[in-house]
Amino acid sequence: MKLEQAIRDYIISLSTSKGMSDNTISSYTRDLNKYKEFLKEDGVEDTNKITEDHIFSFIEDLNKEYSTASINRIKTSIRSFHRFLNFKYDFKDPSLNISVSKGEKRLPIYATKKEIEQLMSVFNDEIPQDLFEHTILETIYGLGLRVSECCNLKTNQVNLNDGFVKILGKGNKERVIPIPDTTKKYMQAYASNVRNLWLKKSTNRFFINHLGKPIYSEYVEKMLRETNIKADIRKHLTPHKLRHSYATHLLEGGADLRVIQELLGHSDISTTEIYTHVESERLKNTYLNAHPLAKENKFKK
Repeated sequence: MKLEQAIRDYIISLSTSKGMSDNTISSYTRDLNKYKEFLKEDGVEDTNKITEDHIFSFIEDLNKEYSTASINRIKTSIRSFHRFLNFKYDFKDPSLNISVSKGEKRLPIYATKKEIEQLMSVFNDEIPQDLFEHTILETIYGLGLRVSECCNLKTNQVNLNDGFVKILGKGNKERVIPIPDTTKKYMQAYASNVRNLWLKKSTNRFFINHLGKPIYSEYVEKMLRETNIKADIRKHLTPHKLRHSYATHLLEGGADLRVIQELLGHSDISTTEIYTHVESERLKNTYLNAHPLAKENKFKK
């Protein structure tokens, strides 16, 4: 089978399967297009000509410019692609010996409570555009949403009277998240004073721009970058780092890890456990800065 056709078949199968997000499908598509271009340069345009050596050469080539995490993701894309071809067409699987290393877990970067206040203070809520953007960031941080979940939020998912939202997350798993009072105040103000003003035609999207159109992840990411600069925050904050901040601040406040898992929509508790490392690191730094025995050369004359 022609490699291009095989990749097209695989991406279509991902698009029609449940539980696969648009972002994940986009990542797999980009990874496999890189793989295809590499193989083409090596004269391989048919799937039955791909060997294990081709895959190892491709991975070796990636080592020159990609991080371990990115390479692992690309390996996963390739293995999944060849498993699909093996299952559907009974083609040989040259990726059987390609292993994905776990690598070292990195602690998630998050904003402190002071930095969150600093970020939100940039907005002038008397201006509709500012209130709109402020509410988006308050919603991501206040509810711990993925940026895609925030952009796709529907009006029927938001219950401002009772103070909760229903989110359909990864794997079509529904979760109910309480809305903090501060976030609720901004969401109500936006819904009444901005959304109604900008609404051009009927839509169930909760967040719409001044043209009455839906918002997308790219817009939120760009807006947050600009807000970050205005707030003079040195960390590179992204929507996902606001989600990290939500989880970390819940843990600091004494929330149970299982509760945080449910609120974030993690299917596996091990994903949520990364935040215990953040808290441990914070406690360690507090100790090193505060306890006299922890200070190097404290008692040396």
